[in-house]
Amino acid sequence: MKFEHIEVFNFEGAFRGLRNPKNSWHLSDSCFGLASEWVDSEWINEIAADWAYVKFGDNVNSEEAENYTEEIKTWLSNNCYLRYDPDVGSDLALIGPKDMDLAQRLIKAGPEHRKFLRQIFVSVDITAPLFWFKEFDTYKIGITANSTSTMHKLATTPITMENFELGDYDENIVLLEDGMSPEAIVFYCETLRKKYLATKDKRYWKELIRWLPEGWLQTRTVTMNYENLHSMYLQRKNHKLTEWSVDFMNFIKKLPYAEELICFY
Repeated sequence: MKFEHIEVFNFEGAFRGLRNPKNSWHLSDSCFGLASEWVDSEWINEIAADWAYVKFGDNVNSEEAENYTEEIKTWLSNNCYLRYDPDVGSDLALIGPKDMDLAQRLIKAGPEHRKFLRQIFVSVDITAPLFWFKEFDTYKIGITANSTSTMHKLATTPITMENFELGDYDENIVLLEDGMSPEAIVFYCETLRKKYLATKDKRYWKELIRWLPEGWLQTRTVTMNYENLHSMYLQRKNHKLTEWSVDFMNFIKKLPYAEELICFY
């Protein structure tokens, strides 16, 4: 599987909205916006100092507090960059301790309270096998996907083993008889494709669609939100398909503040 062109949007709007119910915007301690590299470090220093003060209070200048502050700086640096535009700088979301505490309390309170997660949007190009997308299609609400077309484009390029998911393929457990092999199945599909192109007889195209293995890789541009991802994390993190339990979980955990928002419950 591949996850490309990942973009995350609207952290600022989501965190402003989570304070709407109690009109507590004045308590927000996060920082959002576009910043050049020389400004980034200053903002990170300020937010890290807030985290240290909440944890250590008047002992904020102790050695332990200084070590903690450095850890927070690293954590912020690893999570705050939503996207980068070389012309204008970095799009940042630096979450302060008070805002994070409120966000996590709302997450634990349940879906009717953590509505702000639905307002943090993710766009990504996912290349995955059809058997995975068949399960991914379970998640419809709040998710839109625009796929490459099997209907229109399947016959336009050669069909080879590279078109299929082979990430954990083990040739030692293939149990095909009469000399058949995965390579033979792919060769059969390629033969049908060539026959269709030569004759324009749609019967060959229909047979190609009928027998195309579910390991066929398809690319979809997907938009979803952190609430969708929160549900997928809880429901699929221990799935027997490694495309879920390994590949998709690794994608989730690389998103900004994934451990604190998506994987938190």
